[in-house]
Amino acid sequence: MTLYLPRTTTSQITEALMAERLSVGGGAMNMVLTLVIVTDEADHYDAVRAATEAGREHPSRVVALIRRDPEAEPAIDAEIRRPGTSGPGEAVLLRLYGPLGEHPDSVLTPLLVPDAPVVVWWPGRGPADPAADPVGRLAHRRITDALRAPDPVRDLVERVAHYRAGDTDLTWTRLTPWRSLLASAMDQPCGWVNSARVTAERDYPSAELLAAWLSERLEVPVERGTSDGPGLTEVRLTTDQGDITISRVDGRVATLSRTGQPDQTVALARRGAALALAEELRRLDADETYASAARHLEPLLAGSGVDR
Repeated sequence: MTLYLPRTTTSQITEALMAERLSVGGGAMNMVLTLVIVTDEADHYDAVRAATEAGREHPSRVVALIRRDPEAEPAIDAEIRRPGTSGPGEAVLLRLYGPLGEHPDSVLTPLLVPDAPVVVWWPGRGPADPAADPVGRLAHRRITDALRAPDPVRDLVERVAHYRAGDTDLTWTRLTPWRSLLASAMDQPCGWVNSARVTAERDYPSAELLAAWLSERLEVPVERGTSDGPGLTEVRLTTDQGDITISRVDGRVATLSRTGQPDQTVALARRGAALALAEELRRLDADETYASAARHLEPLLAGSGVDR
């Protein structure tokens, strides 16, 4: 069931949420966090759907802040979806008109689940400094996605320059299967790694982060190559016992090759927003591995001279 409240107020929304919970015989105590989505009308459907899928693992109150006509009179249109309609949690869609779109934190604060962590996600282009954003200041974790920016790599580098504990980007989360496979491959005797090469489509920020992570962890030079994609297509580690190569040309299945050993086929599908978001919601502390790789990103790009 969905309840529509046109031209409403935060107090009316709060009362409606309370009435909805009482009508289904439950409260907000089973909500593990508040997930705030800062988006626009064009992106809100896919973002709420991804949050709903992630919410099956992390029951949340999802609050979508959708900015509308900035020249209109100040107003709020609310849409409340009760538990069961949008997964095990609640979903509140708020369309903010006029100056309210510039001060969404004032609308959001009364709707946060008491004593529960707050996670903010910008599924589109996010702020350069998420922790300084009015909504970001309310959050324990701040999730952006540089891939959606006009210049994804520049966007990521700018955001990394303003990094604060609790920041992360889905361009990093999408790398988890690649990093796990690389770590597994190196669990076997492989010799000393002398260099590496990361190949991906042009202006693909996950590739830059993976190159930074490899360079920082292995302390070796990492070359950045380009391909037609999709996304990441190959990682090659050159060792004194031969090459270790992970190649994925179709975005679904990868081939792991090692010198002197038969090739292995490995499932390595590209990750959608729902899977990446669910992974980020599993931890509410600072991601120190991301922070370390991110700090290594700008000097690596500055010294590489690679055409990306």
